[in-house]
Amino acid sequence: DVQLVESGGGSVQAGGSLRLSCAASGYTYSSYCMAWLRQAPGKEREAIAGIWSGDDAAYYTDSALGRFTISRDNTNNTLYLQTNSLKPEDTARYYCAHDRPGPPCRDSWESISRYPYWGQGTQVTVS
Repeated sequence: DVQLVESGGGSVQAGGSLRLSCAASGYTYSSYCMAWLRQAPGKEREAIAGIWSGDDAAYYTDSALGRFTISRDNTNNTLYLQTNSLKPEDTARYYCAHDRPGPPCRDSWESISRYPYWGQGTQVTVS
């Protein structure tokens, strides 16, 4: 199984930045999709950024495009989300998620059901 541990959340003022990290362990997959998702109080969990391990192709929702950057470091099995120009509406608990080996995630990275492995989340609060 895959274990995921997020870190890097916190409280920031609007316009600030945070770098979220997700340390992955317990596997040796070569082709997989990973994603960052978030859930605000009273709202459904939503995917905001995804990345395919095969070529590091990155995908974003409109709310993240231009402000957030997803990346990964294969040497230490860590996924990152650089968040810039944060807004109060970005306040949420942020989760990383990991797929099992499968096809590229270009057309399905936003599907929450694709990800069997989840971290515990890290809280981001923007005021």
